[in-house]
Amino acid sequence: MESQRNVSEFILLGLSYDHYTQVFCFVLFLFCYAALLVGNLAVLISIRCSRLVHQPMYYFLSHLSCMDICYTSSITPKFIADLLVERKAISYGNCLLQVFTMHFFGMIEVLILTVMAFDRYAAICKPLHYMLVMNRARCNLLVLAAWTGGAVHSFPQFFLVIRLPFCGPNEIDHYFCDIFPLLKVACTDTSVTGVLLVANSGIVTLVTFVVLFFSYVIILFTLRNHSAEGRRKALSTCGSHITVIVLFFGPSIFAYLRPPTTFPEDKVFALFYTIIAPMFNPLIYTLRNSEMKNTMRKVWCQTSEINIF
Repeated sequence: MESQRNVSEFILLGLSYDHYTQVFCFVLFLFCYAALLVGNLAVLISIRCSRLVHQPMYYFLSHLSCMDICYTSSITPKFIADLLVERKAISYGNCLLQVFTMHFFGMIEVLILTVMAFDRYAAICKPLHYMLVMNRARCNLLVLAAWTGGAVHSFPQFFLVIRLPFCGPNEIDHYFCDIFPLLKVACTDTSVTGVLLVANSGIVTLVTFVVLFFSYVIILFTLRNHSAEGRRKALSTCGSHITVIVLFFGPSIFAYLRPPTTFPEDKVFALFYTIIAPMFNPLIYTLRNSEMKNTMRKVWCQTSEINIF
């Protein structure tokens, strides 16, 4: 632990060295972050202020929107601010905090997506028992399990990283602190730590993705026995879920399911699961969902009328 005090801060190299590219990225990602906040807050408030909150699918969607905000906010504000400064420094403590919060909220989001897949499975494959299976007590328990899973995932990662000695190089070739870039600048043999981190992040992500994939295969197979209208409605809902899963899990698997090293492409892929996927989630879940669109229109129109009077 004493050797860690030789490095009090890290220097983030960011996305690009070019000034004009950084200004362009600042404008672009400031817009993306604003859209992410507005979209997810609109979904969250619309569900919480309507009867949709009593439906399991929308109850979980409100938690997903909350996690999108928390997850992205652990990285993006610092990233956007750094685009305007030449020296992108982050203290040792804030770097470790960023690693912890990113993986904590990220794993909760992964598990909520898994819970949402289970909810769709129960609704489509066991429609007669759906309200019994997905009662409010069980929904609360599943959300609590997601938070517990986030803690179980992130605390071991945090303790593995906090034990690493940093005594020399302090430049991280990324726009935020993550586990593999930190392993690269640690002044010790990190092979065992790297394997443990890959097992904790990469394999967990892959297993979750495989479980989600097969659950939606079963759902789509079951839809053969439904009416044309039932298939259309179910496919619209499941299509939204599958789009979100591909956007989030594809880049995540590339980033974490591999030997613990870094590539220049990491920063581009990281943009997908840290900013782009959370930004598009509200659009994906509302544009193809007439019930959600009608609810948002009703909630926000009522709010406007109250403000007028």
